[in-house]
Amino acid sequence: MKEIIINTNNENTENIMLIEDGELTEYYNEEDEENVLEGNIYCGIVKNILPGMQSAFVDIGKDRNAFLHIKDILPKMNNETGNKEIDFSGYKVEDYVKTGMPILVQVKKDEEDKKGARISTNISLTGRFCVLMVKSNFITVSKKIEDENERGRLKNIVEDFFNENSEKERYGVIIRTAAKGKKDNEIIEDINKLVYLWKMIEENFEESKKDRCPQLICQNYDITSKFLTGVIDSGIERIVVNNQNVYEKIGDYLKTIEKDQIELKIENGNLIKTHGLEKQVEKMEKRKVWLKCGGFITIDKTEALTAIDVNSGKFTGKRESNKEDTILKVNEEATVEIAKQLRLRNISGIIVVDYIDMENDDDRNIILQLLEKQMKKDRSKNQIIGFTKLDLLELTRKKM
Repeated sequence: MKEIIINTNNENTENIMLIEDGELTEYYNEEDEENVLEGNIYCGIVKNILPGMQSAFVDIGKDRNAFLHIKDILPKMNNETGNKEIDFSGYKVEDYVKTGMPILVQVKKDEEDKKGARISTNISLTGRFCVLMVKSNFITVSKKIEDENERGRLKNIVEDFFNENSEKERYGVIIRTAAKGKKDNEIIEDINKLVYLWKMIEENFEESKKDRCPQLICQNYDITSKFLTGVIDSGIERIVVNNQNVYEKIGDYLKTIEKDQIELKIENGNLIKTHGLEKQVEKMEKRKVWLKCGGFITIDKTEALTAIDVNSGKFTGKRESNKEDTILKVNEEATVEIAKQLRLRNISGIIVVDYIDMENDDDRNIILQLLEKQMKKDRSKNQIIGFTKLDLLELTRKKM
């Protein structure tokens, strides 16, 4: 059973949890998300241009100026590689931005310690079934939709829509996993809403830039709305809340999107306790995570990356097992737990895993295949790079 639990505490702060067959798989704390800028759209003011770095610093009204690179100014050419394959030597950042000019930007990466936010002029708007890409003109389908006939059907729906509305050159679209099996009119309605939202943003920007000062144009959804948009079409059977206002808000939302078949309940008390989730929540906050076999993993976040170390701990293997089998057993169990913890803790950016050393490529391939299988459960975009020469496994994950 797949259900959502939204626990509101005495300070009216919400904990949003996704539960799959009694297991906590996603967890978000509203308080942690209050200062999140990612997804917000601003009218920024260009402060400094750095020709040697092909970059500019833009004031978006925060303590530190945001960073804008030429690759985030040029239209995105490909959803997989972005603009990474472009030779930037043929472009000059000063041809696109001038000091003091207002510019419409979206935060792609939040502020970190002494670094300002990373921003882009390539605006993207997320709906239930599609992501609208402004300044792009490609249409692509989520890789998690593997059926080629379904991929073709979905792509044709979007292409026909833009052809009929003469909008094809203005927008790109990423068709999300949630679109699988949905009717033409549902997908078209979703795109229409996103196009309307974009036109409102454009109008607000035209008004805001007259003041020539940084302003917030469009704030990313609150954590509850963003979460519901992302998971509501993934087979949710029940939503449990403990707050009347939240109950009414979600009830209205379910009616709007015609999801009345989802059971909506209101209960009293601390839902984390009444649903027996305390131990799972405590586990996700610890540095060391024990495995059932007796091994453990440690998770350490740094400014540059997240390092995960796999240890055999108390596990010595079965009597008839050899050293290689014992190592593989721990690494396999660790792989399942790592994929789970990345999703549960919403770990993003560069992730490096130091597995117990494996002596042959067959074992490494088993681990890679297992990790790919487990990461398919993750809603977030991720990329498994593979093992390095130092036998470290590299992957990246986008923050939800």
